[in-house]
Amino acid sequence: MATELIWLGHGTWEIAAEGGRVVLDPFLDDNPVAAKTADQVEADYILISHGHYDHMADAEKIARRTGATIIGCYEICEYFRRRGIERVCPMNIGGTCQQPFGRVKMTPAWHSSTLPDGTPGGAAAGFLLFLPEGNAYFACDTALMQDMTLIGRVGLEIAVLPIGDNFTMGPEDALEAVRLLKPRRVVPVHVNTWPVIQQDVQSWAQQVQRETQTEVILLQPGQSLRLA
Repeated sequence: MATELIWLGHGTWEIAAEGGRVVLDPFLDDNPVAAKTADQVEADYILISHGHYDHMADAEKIARRTGATIIGCYEICEYFRRRGIERVCPMNIGGTCQQPFGRVKMTPAWHSSTLPDGTPGGAAAGFLLFLPEGNAYFACDTALMQDMTLIGRVGLEIAVLPIGDNFTMGPEDALEAVRLLKPRRVVPVHVNTWPVIQQDVQSWAQQVQRETQTEVILLQPGQSLRLA
């Protein structure tokens, strides 16, 4: 079974792999561009990058319905444990854990993280997934950072980068991120969900293809790609 990545809109992804079905940063029911509702998503694992509502709003309801294991920063996992979700896998920046679908590394992200109850959500993170067909980097919500040079050294089949600006890096910094990471393919996300993060994605894609060796994949919510 080839790993399939399905963009559900904003920062939310489904990852269908041989070892299980993964949902990343589930924000669906209140997401104006979501391709699915929370009750349409099946999951064995839920990856959560940070505590903001638009990245974990539907995690609890999906976990309760499916029995999925939540993987995230220690503080986020403790938040869900306090709410009665027992299947959690706490991590922290730089750590890795082996899962049936592949190895997960929690990477740095320059961003804030506050949980829905107002308590600190620990460090915001991205995820580097070592999958059978190649390595996939989900930067999640972040500013441009020099750490991307090191992340890219593992060799990236694909990088998923925010380009919406205002809350994350914008198009110019995302272009520089591509230069640092050197992925074979890149997908822009966290864009055009609301007017405040509206960007010309086509123009950005053309600039990336002119100025780097990376192939740009533009998806609409609900569309997918194969990792290899």
